[in-house]
Amino acid sequence: MIDPKLLDILACPICKSPIHYDKTAQELICRADRLAFPIRDAIPVMLEDEARHISLEEYDAFAK
Repeated sequence: MIDPKLLDILACPICKSPIHYDKTAQELICRADRLAFPIRDAIPVMLEDEARHISLEEYDAFAK
């Protein structure tokens, strides 16, 4: 579980857009860059090299 206060201050390290928490996948999603940053041991890994690109289907699901 990520601290809600931490989620309020985190932003995408690339474009500085707000990020969204995907509790099921344990990832932080940047819709603008279509990247998913992993969360390991309750710590967000906000490194571009560690992020994965999300598919259009995933993007559409997050946009709802």
